[in-house]
Amino acid sequence: MNLNNLNNIQTVVGEYIAKKQVAGVNVLLYKDNKEIGYWESGFSDVKAQKKYSRDTICRMYSMSKTVTAVAANKLIEQGKLDLGQQLKDILPDFAEVNVCSDTGLVGTPHPATRPILIQDLLNMTSGYGYGAYWEGSTYGEHQTSKLIDKLNADVAGENKITTQEFARLIAKIPLNFEPGTDYQYGYSADILGAVIEKVSGKKFSDFLKQNIFDPVGMDDTAFYVPQAKQPRLSKIYRTGLEEFTGCNLGVGYTMENPPAFESGGAGLCSTVDDYMKFGLMLLNKGKHNGKQILQPATVDFMSNATLRDDLQQKFNQKMEHLSGYTYCNLLRIATETGKCKALTTKGEYGWDGWLGPYLGIDPANRLVVVMTMQKVDAGTWDLTRKIKNIIYSSILT
Repeated sequence: MNLNNLNNIQTVVGEYIAKKQVAGVNVLLYKDNKEIGYWESGFSDVKAQKKYSRDTICRMYSMSKTVTAVAANKLIEQGKLDLGQQLKDILPDFAEVNVCSDTGLVGTPHPATRPILIQDLLNMTSGYGYGAYWEGSTYGEHQTSKLIDKLNADVAGENKITTQEFARLIAKIPLNFEPGTDYQYGYSADILGAVIEKVSGKKFSDFLKQNIFDPVGMDDTAFYVPQAKQPRLSKIYRTGLEEFTGCNLGVGYTMENPPAFESGGAGLCSTVDDYMKFGLMLLNKGKHNGKQILQPATVDFMSNATLRDDLQQKFNQKMEHLSGYTYCNLLRIATETGKCKALTTKGEYGWDGWLGPYLGIDPANRLVVVMTMQKVDAGTWDLTRKIKNIIYSSILT
């Protein structure tokens, strides 16, 4: 690696902090299982002037999906789950799902022509989204927004809606399209969390702890942050450093108590080092700390899958910011690097989150990058792309 060029990461991050576009950021880079660099800047608590540091705990939001994908594939390895399996055979509430493509607050649902499969949950082709973004959203999306409001109120109040109860509630909402015929990013991974509970016979968090977190050594990763670790939990900020203290997608703000709803799509908290361990496990064909979490063939399958051609076209239309990628097993996977919005290598995979955390695993270059931040509506934004460009232009061939 060109270490001199990597120094630009600190400069760029510092510029974004100075412009108040983000409160705090850190970046950790490994190559060939060795730490190449770590960069941090800004604050986890602006008012208290508390530095954003290596042990800062962040809400990972959609980067939780990568963990849920590994958990599901662990059960696939054990013969307890399979991609072609019908969801209704595991969760009977999905036996009679309806579809409604009508837009607005009124719709006429009709029975789905084929059942939802486990593969639909892993590939976001189930028909469930993340709620209505405007008046012209589908009837089901408007109903999903009502469910999100209910989840947000519950997590901030009684905390009684469990992972299983969430699945029962969303099963009553009409799908936005026939299962397996379109792509829509949404609650599929959360339903998968309920599936993992049913199939394993364990609480979702217990399954993750026993099969992933403990063996990998992810000691700061969970669905809540205990009191002893609360001082390390970062606050959330909008651009301009306005603090955000609300709930989103049924995930609370303070994260101080174990939630009844353990969101497989958005609920985990973690650190840059914990997610690096997770990324290194995948880079090393499922092995970390001498323990085989997933088998090599499983990791290869997860990271080399592609959407069916007709579904890829739908993905390209709806997820233009991910040009050059496909989406399978709750992962973005680079397939045509010349179409990507940032420098990368074919086969690079991972995901990001609502507040800007980012995971990139590159088998060809034996590279893993993890970034964390707590910026509303960040995802993979321009700062992320700039950091990727610096990293990839620093690779010496």
